[in-house]
Amino acid sequence: MSKLLRKPKAVEISPGVTLIHDVMTDSSLLEFVGMKVIDLNPGTTYTEDLDKVECCIVALTGKITVSDQQVTFENIGTRECVFEKKPTDSVYVSNNQQFQIEANSQARVVLCYSPSQQQLPTKLIKAEDNQIEYRGKYSNKRLVHNILPDSNPAANSLLVVEVFTDSGNWSSYPPHKHDQNNLPYESFLEETYYHEMNPKQGFVFQRVYTDDRTLDETMAVENGDVVIVPKGYHPVAVPDGYDSYYLNIMAGPKRIWKFHNERAHEWILERK
Repeated sequence: MSKLLRKPKAVEISPGVTLIHDVMTDSSLLEFVGMKVIDLNPGTTYTEDLDKVECCIVALTGKITVSDQQVTFENIGTRECVFEKKPTDSVYVSNNQQFQIEANSQARVVLCYSPSQQQLPTKLIKAEDNQIEYRGKYSNKRLVHNILPDSNPAANSLLVVEVFTDSGNWSSYPPHKHDQNNLPYESFLEETYYHEMNPKQGFVFQRVYTDDRTLDETMAVENGDVVIVPKGYHPVAVPDGYDSYYLNIMAGPKRIWKFHNERAHEWILERK
């Protein structure tokens, strides 16, 4: 069984609160990135005490209220389905804090974690504050919502972004990596991908591989799956007839995103 591909496992952790994914550093190949995906029924709550980690709470779908016992952000979240392709709201909470999420409607929430020592203010990252980008051309087009990019100083370690790739296109392409501390040319960042498909019965292919091929795995990724990228290149291919969404969480020793394209395929960027 793949160590990089995680299938959803619905575990009810309290009445009306279901843990879909639990990919934390003590149960994965990752040191800097952790994540959980949680479903909440209307009126239910989820509470967590953060130790030496920070957390970005992404209101993936539905409406939620988030509180750190000092500030409260009510009824946040903008969409019922990620494929509405509009940005959503998120909340950053620093280390050694407690937060509570209450579901105002049926909701799915992604919790993004990374080690943190320096406390920062709790912050609402509004949908309209997301930086929106259109990347690529030909069959390499995607829509990007930058939730917590390295240009936003709200976090110590976390980087969070969501990407929409239309039918028949490639994404995270040409193949690139960020697994070396070689600044200013490349930064070391671990990464996770949380995937959804439209229609839901679809799939994408994702390959994770290194230059020396000591890691080289290609996966058929289905709706709700998570892919772990501890190192290496990690392109995604979307079959005809289906659209792809993924949420990326990245973190490493330094909070900067500098990637290196695989030289054999870099020519793709230079086409007229």
